[in-house]
Amino acid sequence: MAIKLIAVDLDGTLLTSGNAISPETLRTLQVAHGMGIKVVLASGRPLSGVMPFETQLGLEGPEEYAVVFNGAVVQDLSGKVLMSQEMDYHDFEVMLRLQRLAHVNLHFETTERFWTLDRDLSVQMQINAALTDNEIRVRERKEIPQDFTFNKVGFTCPKDSDQIEKLWNSIPYWAFESYDIVRSLDNRIELNGIGASKGNALMNLAERLKISPEDVMVFGDQGNDVSMFENPSFKKIAMGNAIEDIKEKADFVTDDNDHNGIAKALKKFVI
Repeated sequence: MAIKLIAVDLDGTLLTSGNAISPETLRTLQVAHGMGIKVVLASGRPLSGVMPFETQLGLEGPEEYAVVFNGAVVQDLSGKVLMSQEMDYHDFEVMLRLQRLAHVNLHFETTERFWTLDRDLSVQMQINAALTDNEIRVRERKEIPQDFTFNKVGFTCPKDSDQIEKLWNSIPYWAFESYDIVRSLDNRIELNGIGASKGNALMNLAERLKISPEDVMVFGDQGNDVSMFENPSFKKIAMGNAIEDIKEKADFVTDDNDHNGIAKALKKFVI
């Protein structure tokens, strides 16, 4: 096996439950990068939420890359956008209609900031903004211009609420045909334009870098990682803490994110 690109999800995969990279995982990824392998963080977060961990890994500049917004955007680490899939004002109105199906917060994510019409913000929405170093702009609907575009949508609720479950069970069939919708956490649903996924973004990036899909290894644990695990050519490593759908599609199940799962798999297959 000649792995040339390693794509790693953040939350629940690269990061421990303490929101940190373990020393052993950090060292092992740095060794892989030193072997000339591209290490690409693939996250639902915007680039601002990824960069602190890129810096820890020693990755920077226009020759290193990140897949962000669940694959709606690919950027190099100087900030240049290589690929972007956006939604528009029509989609904005659709999201507001979906929000009425349950008592949930709704926010719209762009490469610059979060936007919401909600005056009462759940702790989860505030955590999302803080973890990604993003401001939240609260606006009235009339203040949103007709040319408004965004890359991703998040529906959230408090952890002790059943409202995300209610929304998930209420989303109409046509919405799943029109958008990529994933249940990324028990209290969070994320939505992108159709075709915007980590799996498609990685294929696009690998093609740009002239890397064969067979030379791509992916790590993940949650619903927004499934698209990477549906590619028959990728070497697919599920974390020990992954959902069953990920484990069933994986080539190998490693240890969990709190016990150096990434490092153990890399030592077994790559280093």
